[in-house]
Amino acid sequence: MATLLQHHHLLLSVRHRPPPPRLCLLRSPRRLHRLVPRAAAITTVAESALQDFRRWLSSQGADAGKAYPAAVPEGLGLVAARDLPRGEVVAEVPKKLWMDADAVAASDIGRACAGADLRPWVAVALLLLREAARGPKSPWAPYLAILPRQTDSTIFWSEEELLEIQGTQLLSTTMGVKDYVQSEFDSVEAEIINANKDLFPDAITYDDFLWAFGILRSRVFPELRGEKLALIPFADLVNHSTNVKSEGSCWEIKGKGLFGREASFSLRTPVDVKSGEQIYIQYDLDKSNAELALDYGFVESNPYRDSYTVTLEISESDPFYGDKLDIAELNGLGETAYFDVVLNEPLPPQMIPYLRLLCIGGTDAFLLEALFRNAVWGHLELPLSPDNEESICQVIREACKSALAAYHTTIEEDEDLLKRENLSSRLKVAIGVRVGEKKVLQQIDDIFKQREEELDGLEYYQERRLKDLGLVGDNGEIIFWES
Repeated sequence: MATLLQHHHLLLSVRHRPPPPRLCLLRSPRRLHRLVPRAAAITTVAESALQDFRRWLSSQGADAGKAYPAAVPEGLGLVAARDLPRGEVVAEVPKKLWMDADAVAASDIGRACAGADLRPWVAVALLLLREAARGPKSPWAPYLAILPRQTDSTIFWSEEELLEIQGTQLLSTTMGVKDYVQSEFDSVEAEIINANKDLFPDAITYDDFLWAFGILRSRVFPELRGEKLALIPFADLVNHSTNVKSEGSCWEIKGKGLFGREASFSLRTPVDVKSGEQIYIQYDLDKSNAELALDYGFVESNPYRDSYTVTLEISESDPFYGDKLDIAELNGLGETAYFDVVLNEPLPPQMIPYLRLLCIGGTDAFLLEALFRNAVWGHLELPLSPDNEESICQVIREACKSALAAYHTTIEEDEDLLKRENLSSRLKVAIGVRVGEKKVLQQIDDIFKQREEELDGLEYYQERRLKDLGLVGDNGEIIFWES
């Protein structure tokens, strides 16, 4: 079996500027743990289980008259029982069916976790595992019976499948998420699971815990995060469609208080739907294809979904570290800055100024003095000097070259692969993500290659300063005054 190759940070040098700034082309860790709606299921649910689920919804007061759960190409979904106009409520789910912090508190899990200060998702994950272990005795048994045992999310991919995203930021993020889940599992295994054998008589493994995490990550609605995290049976079957462009919320909490005892979750269709057709929503217009793959297990062929995160960092060994950090913080940045570059879009506005700051040295270092502290960012928005501008081009182009070399296919090879029939869903995801990343990297390289070619024609700080003092004419000629 092939061995999984880890994707490592790149430390890149800058000519003429010792010590070099640190630049990494990896997915920002600040995005690792967002929990949002459902993923593509890869298991088949028996019709009898669906019938039991429908009866359970009806008996518990969930309004299933306008839509019903059904097998669809994505796995399970919501299908319109009649023609539905845009904005029509298609599901009403009472709070007693939710799996949330209140459900945890009211359960044996809540008593076992009292005082443990668990993250909200960890507490709900333990409830999910406990109820799944209870089987038919669980009040959520019909709901648990239809949940997929896996999705196409990259957290469930085999080592061989992960080789298909070798070199991508998605691989680094996926491994980071799995390490994070492992760390949380190690903690609760010792403190909660092993200490409460009456609640968990059968062994709970890391794979079980990862499954619970994946269920939450793929099914919880975007705004229901943190302390408000909740699984909403029935409503969470709604699938995503690229054809739904509305960013407005298609759901609301009704009842007394946001999470009052009599509250209910109300789901509306964002578009007109014909009887027998599937009801769709838009999961998140801002997600990249890598995030869609991680959360749900699919990608889209829209260029705005293709992105790459450039991570820049001020090196602690830089002799001007303190001054540079101070300037960065004064302008809303820090020691490390993340810039998401999107295909066919301009570079993020603060990326080049931050790069120039990292590369300041030599004769440009006077700009770091306290005298310039409040004005230096304005100077950084324009070229400082030929050496500084050349350095930022070299840093980025070397980074792009190194990152592109880490992929085992070219853009052209991937595009040819996508034309083939009968590709597995996971291979399509892998190809879609890696070809998108490579296109963005090529775009970044092209931008800085063009900038390198234009270095001689740029106007730099000293020229601008002389013009401000009236010592240089509009055509660049030196102006002399005779006494």
